[in-house]
Amino acid sequence: MEKIQNPVNEADNASAIHCESLSIQYPGGTRAVDQVELTVESGEILSLIGPSGCGKTTLLRLMASLELPTHGSVSLRPPVVGHEGGIAFVFQQPALLPWRTALENVALPLELIGRGSAQGRRELASDLLNTVGLEKAMSSFPSELSGGMKMRVSIARALVTDPNVLLLDEPFAALDDMLRIQLGQLLLELWEKQRFTAVMVTHNIAESVLLSHRIAVMRQGALQTVLNNPLPRPRCESLRTTVEFGEFYGCVSHALRGEA
Repeated sequence: MEKIQNPVNEADNASAIHCESLSIQYPGGTRAVDQVELTVESGEILSLIGPSGCGKTTLLRLMASLELPTHGSVSLRPPVVGHEGGIAFVFQQPALLPWRTALENVALPLELIGRGSAQGRRELASDLLNTVGLEKAMSSFPSELSGGMKMRVSIARALVTDPNVLLLDEPFAALDDMLRIQLGQLLLELWEKQRFTAVMVTHNIAESVLLSHRIAVMRQGALQTVLNNPLPRPRCESLRTTVEFGEFYGCVSHALRGEA
């Protein structure tokens, strides 16, 4: 049986993202992102947090080249060439194709970039659905899946090309607290195995504290501060009950309010 061979994901192979004087100004003069200087280290998870409308999602879209800056630049190391699948984006809504099964949805990016044979693509998609706990739902259509299951399919689809960079725009925002916690833990487990570079937009302080190496706080399009997360890895849900978690949660909360 043919298997699609993906390169081994080590932190040294993951991309770093560098934003230099990054700005975008829309007609009418609104600056959604204003002179952002930010480097995301290879193999780290960085969270972007801040008030609604502060430019978090716009910055994420600039990193993905879904928007073009009016000033400054975004660079990846190593560069992502063409449509090779080196960068993946997980949106707030799963956006699955309703006429394709879970397996077919996950295999779609491989089809689009022309990687592997049909059999090899199915096998890789099947492996990923097993990894995210959906081995019994491979033949199910999106209408037959719960919200949490759809998001698992979306995450598997994003990872199927073995990306160096994973960008997530509030991927768990529409889920209840229990599902949100479960999928956050799944993301940590996947990162432990693949060590991709990840940037995630979230409004949830506890989520950012549990998942991230660093937390970047934005306000009115500008980057206010970047906080180093002192909590040890590997991370697990029980960490939320520790004094250290509470102390860093307080630091992030103060930063969001613009306090020292």
